[in-house]
Amino acid sequence: MIDVHAHLDDARFRSDLQELLEQLRAAGIRRVLNSGSSHASCRKTLKLAAENDFIYAAVGIYPHDTGELEQNGMEELEKMARCPKTAAIGEIGLDYYYDTVARPIQQKWFHAQLELAERLRLPVVVHSRDAMRDTLAILREHPRNTGIFHCYSGSVESLREVLDLGWSISIGGVVTFKNARVLREVAAAVPADRLMLETDSPYLAPTPYRGKRNSPLYLPEIAAEIAALRGITPEEVERITDENALRMFKMA
Repeated sequence: MIDVHAHLDDARFRSDLQELLEQLRAAGIRRVLNSGSSHASCRKTLKLAAENDFIYAAVGIYPHDTGELEQNGMEELEKMARCPKTAAIGEIGLDYYYDTVARPIQQKWFHAQLELAERLRLPVVVHSRDAMRDTLAILREHPRNTGIFHCYSGSVESLREVLDLGWSISIGGVVTFKNARVLREVAAAVPADRLMLETDSPYLAPTPYRGKRNSPLYLPEIAAEIAALRGITPEEVERITDENALRMFKMA
């Protein structure tokens, strides 16, 4: 199975990361796309990818970290984006839930990072929280970009707009939550060729692990829930989402 969004560089994995990596190999986790959120986490992500053949990197500056991003920071980001194991730009986007960084600043650097992705012909991992309208508006200004909306949290109606723009979505453990009615509708409705799996580890562990540290080991629970919603087998979900991930991110 392939996890298209994790944060294995997070401090919560520090004490047992090597043990976890061996468990992932043994469990048949074929690839993990580890996403950076700051320059420091991107550097850690690239190191992790360089040391482990099944881990790939997405490098980008998360909306809440864009307040300190300057042009020299973009230059460093481009150098990291040109590394051999970099498979995407991300996670980048807009987050209006806390508004810790002014919206115009978030938007400025979202544009800049989309331009970098287009220039390097890399797919994008988008973070959009309480900002779907502005996220879609900005993506319309960059029609050559494509990628995924990670941890998709929009409606079925917004999904149609995402699909019309040529983008895909990834779904994680939230789909197993009893109160996730809208996401469960999305999981049933999204076309098979636009769907991928993620964990967003260490966040948002699926039921029955909710509230605990998440990891790519819990991908089967997510696949099983989506399979039940779509009326297919977990093996079919695994096959479809693996094919989509390999095609999108070119993780050899």
